[in-house]
Amino acid sequence: MNDYEAATGFLGEWGRFQQEVFFLLCLSIIPNGFPALSVVFLADTPPHRCLIPAHVNLTAAWRNSSIPLEVDSQSGALVPSKCARYKLEDVANFSDRGLLPGVDVNLANVSTEGCMDGWEYDKSVYTSTIITEWDLVCDDRWKYPLTSSIYFCGVLTGSLVSGQLSDRYGRKIVLFVTIALQTMATFLQVFSQTWVMFCAIHFIVGLGAISNYVSAFVLGTEILGPRVRTIFSTAGVSLFFCFGYMLLPLLAFLIRDWRMLLLSLVLPGFFCIPLWWFIPESPRWLLSQGRVSEAEAVIRNAAKRNKVAAPSVIFSPPQIELQSEQRRAHNICDLFRSRNIRWLSVTLWLVWNTVTIGYFALSLNTANLHGNAYFNCFLSALVEIPAYTLSWVMFRWCSRRLSLSSTLFSGGVFLLLIQLVPANLVVLAIALEMMGKFAVTTAFAVVYAYTAELYPTVLRNTALGTCSMASRVGSIIAPYFIYLRSYSVSLPYILMGSLTALVGLLSLLLPETCGMPLPDTITHMQPFPGCCQKKPHSITHVEEKENSAEIKSLVVT
Repeated sequence: MNDYEAATGFLGEWGRFQQEVFFLLCLSIIPNGFPALSVVFLADTPPHRCLIPAHVNLTAAWRNSSIPLEVDSQSGALVPSKCARYKLEDVANFSDRGLLPGVDVNLANVSTEGCMDGWEYDKSVYTSTIITEWDLVCDDRWKYPLTSSIYFCGVLTGSLVSGQLSDRYGRKIVLFVTIALQTMATFLQVFSQTWVMFCAIHFIVGLGAISNYVSAFVLGTEILGPRVRTIFSTAGVSLFFCFGYMLLPLLAFLIRDWRMLLLSLVLPGFFCIPLWWFIPESPRWLLSQGRVSEAEAVIRNAAKRNKVAAPSVIFSPPQIELQSEQRRAHNICDLFRSRNIRWLSVTLWLVWNTVTIGYFALSLNTANLHGNAYFNCFLSALVEIPAYTLSWVMFRWCSRRLSLSSTLFSGGVFLLLIQLVPANLVVLAIALEMMGKFAVTTAFAVVYAYTAELYPTVLRNTALGTCSMASRVGSIIAPYFIYLRSYSVSLPYILMGSLTALVGLLSLLLPETCGMPLPDTITHMQPFPGCCQKKPHSITHVEEKENSAEIKSLVVT
């Protein structure tokens, strides 16, 4: 038996070993639910107005009328200006002369000036945010979306670097090194003295967060058997990520100071440290590096924990020889060497990019829904639970290709329908938006697991890293899709809906992997339509699949 899953079939699929790996890896995912959208609370902008210094001698009437009124862009009502005040020197002069605003002085003729003495902020919701800490309003309001974009630049960098490091040095070591990196960087953010310092560390947090997420995902995919792998890669990691996402608004509701909130987000990372002694290295990766004895040691330990007897020889010489290609050093350039893998990669990069735009743009858009920020964030997280559950059902019983295509296309249609809803039917518009996010979230969970099945062991982590890297271009520009509302409320939905629906049709070109074993080498990959993939030993491979199926049926029996 030179098929990995056939060689390890004696372990079963859901013994104590697999249960421990499943739940411990899922626990390591929880802290990843915090950093990406924590900016919703860390950088929220409370109501504010220009500060009128207390030492300025003004009558009560002039102090109350020192801020000009302007039309609010959303409600159309007159509200105090956030970025201007009447010229303080003139106001003080009018006050000293005993003149009354609006009676003796026509305020329309009084000159205005910027907030020369800073701003005063409403503290009914937040004690402090980075906006109030460094006055990121008015002329500096461009720094708010840039804060999120810098985080996703770190995610982009981590997606590229961590994949290659993980394929070279191992899944486990990269997983725990980047967990430590994310935890320590978040801790250092608490002591940020400037916005530039905060953003520089935020970049590192993003780098660590995506690196340990992808490493944990690939590690579980390679260790667990086919059926459990499907649950882990769709519902498992996604639901635990969602659990962390749902904890975020709860913590933010209880802790209203941004520094203390960040400090609370550090704690789960420290709890992941003991997992080092319980999570093993991937046997598949060890075999790909020619470290057969270490791979057998992991499998024998798994057999001991599952209380089953291991054969005297687990990986036979033909299987060891199969690793000759895998022992060759692989890198990102291998994703372009052949026509087959090149077109597969380009298609997946487009899919990942579009899915990420839809997911993060709709998540950030919850601030524009009715209700407070805490409830909106919780609702945004809550809708993901049935989406991840559906992704597991579809991945378990349906075609991978059709699952991805149908969810993307339906998500795009829901978003396009929003522009047809009358302005007075707010509830219907919100329902369509939540249905759109439900579909896009389902596609997000499916594409992660689908991509892991399309690429071979020697390139799996690098490929997932580059796909994630390509998607981060979408996450970087996602906030600016929402800001298009200032030009037209419908424009973001038209763009997101069109892109999502078109990419849903494009994904029909991807090869089908349902019921197929994970490829170990590049020659085992499924062919992309129009690309000939030479497969020597194809007859042997079919025989191996049949033998593997027979063994699995015996194990089940």
